[in-house]
Amino acid sequence: MQRLITVLFTLVLVCFAVPAAADNTIENIRMWPSPDRTRVVFDMGDEPVFSYFHLNQSHPYRLVVDFPDTKLNFNLDQFDSNSLLVKTIRTSTPKDTGGTRIVLELDKIVEPQIQSLGPQENYGHRLVVDLPGTSLERDRSALRAEDLQERKVTVAIDAGHGGEDPGSIGPRGTYEKDVVLKIARALASMINSDPAMQAYLIRSDDYYVDLNERPRKAERVDADLFVSIHADAFVTPQPRGASIWVLSNRRASTEMGRLLENKERLSDVLAGVEPAADEQEFLNETLVSMSMDHAMLSGYEAATEVLAELKRITKMHKTKPQHASLAVLTSTAMPSMLVETGFISNPGEEQLLRSNQHQQKLARAIYQGVRGFFMRRPPDGTMFASNRASRHVVKSGESLSILAQRYNTSVTAIKSRNKLSSSVIQVGQVLEIPSPE
Repeated sequence: MQRLITVLFTLVLVCFAVPAAADNTIENIRMWPSPDRTRVVFDMGDEPVFSYFHLNQSHPYRLVVDFPDTKLNFNLDQFDSNSLLVKTIRTSTPKDTGGTRIVLELDKIVEPQIQSLGPQENYGHRLVVDLPGTSLERDRSALRAEDLQERKVTVAIDAGHGGEDPGSIGPRGTYEKDVVLKIARALASMINSDPAMQAYLIRSDDYYVDLNERPRKAERVDADLFVSIHADAFVTPQPRGASIWVLSNRRASTEMGRLLENKERLSDVLAGVEPAADEQEFLNETLVSMSMDHAMLSGYEAATEVLAELKRITKMHKTKPQHASLAVLTSTAMPSMLVETGFISNPGEEQLLRSNQHQQKLARAIYQGVRGFFMRRPPDGTMFASNRASRHVVKSGESLSILAQRYNTSVTAIKSRNKLSSSVIQVGQVLEIPSPE
């Protein structure tokens, strides 16, 4: 009997000595620095339970996050911070047995924004920590808002997705976000080499910008055109080809209604003018409607120009601009378009989209289409407006190459300006000669 009691007592002690299994796990830690913040994402096995506090008495400053009943399944020794704000991420003695304490060492004192996100698409439960502050060296080829010049046409270039949002993924594992960023950078370089134009990159590196914030960033720099670049995908590998999308009438009506309710944004759209009082709200609606109609019409015209250039260098999935309800195409302040450069889900097009040569061709086609649009529709006060095309009547013995040399332009520019499909011209034909390149 005594022996039995001893055995039972020992078993009880063993049961209490064995730590209980953690209720949750940290499976991965990811970091996405951007120009104005660093995002740190904890991939969790289940919905996170957490608390946090600051230690700001000395540098480096620390943000401490406690995860009770949580095990760390990620090797922090392999984590290398690429953020100017976050110096390192390490563990410390947990608050309670069975928990995990994570310490983020920071270069500056910041007030974090922390939110728990549920499962979505490729991700499970996450804890997202946003730390405001300069976190990324600026790409020297990307112009900042303060670098932009007033008399140049400004094109806002939006590379789709980014950061924790990879976009579509090709059969070989190619991320849409990487391909479109390379095309966007190439396009920006071409535009910035044009004396009449300048490019503003909505994102210049691998980080995420909220969909609704993208057109707002373009509005804040008074962009003349917004171009969002993407790579399409489908559930089967057969579809292929490029296409261009512009805002649908239904989405435009919805956005106009939201805009009329947002007095701060409405004032921006009305060029800083105070919106009319309640009894005269029809004036606000009329002005916004006119602005939206102009942006949509101009967007369709610009998309048509770019589409014509894309046809020369790649297969088209759609031969005319398509209308869609897309968040990035909701600005009333400028024409907008979304360019699908091809189907990354098609093995052949994935291979093309990975090619630097094809990326350069796509960027060149978009640039030429954009330039052609502004040559026909020059914004007031810009070089395009002050150097409108001259007219020339073709005489015997003249060719496009002779005219290009005479007017200090190029054969391609003359053909684009006049929508010529060949280099053959006729005596007596009237040509518009674009301004010098």
